[in-house]
Amino acid sequence: MAGQEFLRKTLLLLLFLVLYAIALGFSMDVCSNTILPGSKGDPGEVGDAGDEGRLGKTGPPGHTGVPGENGEIGDAGRTGKTGPAGERGQTGERGSAGASGIKGKAGSTCDCGRYRKVVGQMDINVNKLKNAAKFLKNVVLGVKETEQRFYLLVKEERKHSDAQLNCRLRGGTLALAGTENISTLLGSYISEAGLTHVLVGTGGEPEHGGNATVSGRRCTQVASDGALSRAECDAMKFYICEFSRN
Repeated sequence: MAGQEFLRKTLLLLLFLVLYAIALGFSMDVCSNTILPGSKGDPGEVGDAGDEGRLGKTGPPGHTGVPGENGEIGDAGRTGKTGPAGERGQTGERGSAGASGIKGKAGSTCDCGRYRKVVGQMDINVNKLKNAAKFLKNVVLGVKETEQRFYLLVKEERKHSDAQLNCRLRGGTLALAGTENISTLLGSYISEAGLTHVLVGTGGEPEHGGNATVSGRRCTQVASDGALSRAECDAMKFYICEFSRN
């Protein structure tokens, strides 16, 4: 009986403790002070701008744009250097004959016998001056000189015999390329004039014109490189006259 009594008291004590613990927990939940959140406040001021960020990576290239309009034409460039002289063109056809002039007035008779000699000599001198002026106009690129002679390139097409005669009338002769140095000098003269060949002398030409091939002589020409070659005696070409310095 004593053991059952002890057990009953022990169970009652445990039950009391359980009920006390439950009551204590319920009381704490009911009396707890819970703080609820308040209403939303006003927005604050905008802050200062931050530092510039780091440069990002280069993106992929874009598509090709539309071509722009053409710009204005620029100023004209500087004039270029003058090119070499071209070859002489072919001689043109002879023009038509002009109309006859008006008939002049009849002249008066005069006893001019004593003036004829003076006038005749003046005409001769005037013709010589005209021929000399025409000759000098046809000389190109100045004069080529050596210690004994000087040479003139005449820009006037003539046959070999006529060229020789024309040089003789002016106190000279057709140039003779007797040495290699003279041939080189004449060749450079021809090259500077933009020509390929000109007539030169062969030595021992007759005093008057004629076909050199009939007398057994050959007509000669010199090239821009100084080389001598045979030329047609009736061919019209430029020529070089030779004059003594004495």
